Amino acid sequence: MSKERARRRAEREAERERLTAVRAAREARAARRRELRGRVTAVLPRPVRVARQSGYLARRRRTENAVVAALWFLVQVIAWILFDGWMARLGVFAGSILLIPVLVTIVFDRRS
Repeated sequence: MSKERARRRAEREAERERLTAVRAAREARAARRRELRGRVTAVLPRPVRVARQSGYLARRRRTENAVVAALWFLVQVIAWILFDGWMARLGVFAGSILLIPVLVTIVFDRRS
């Protein structure tokens, strides 16, 4: 009976030692990975997080900008469908790029 208990205790201790060795290897691998990540991130520039403005005016400005972008894209699609020549398409593109600031200033009253 005593030999059986001693054998089972030895098996439990061997299993515990095996699990401890596996855990130690896993922790060592994680420590090496953290150290390597730390060295790499120390070299890379940190991203600067710019706070997004909130409030009614900022939300209105974002909506207006989205509408202008959607309309600009729609004009480009219509130009590509209607005109066959590259010069006409390029002319619509250049004209729309040049007219956007003027239209935004007039339509949305941005004279600041």
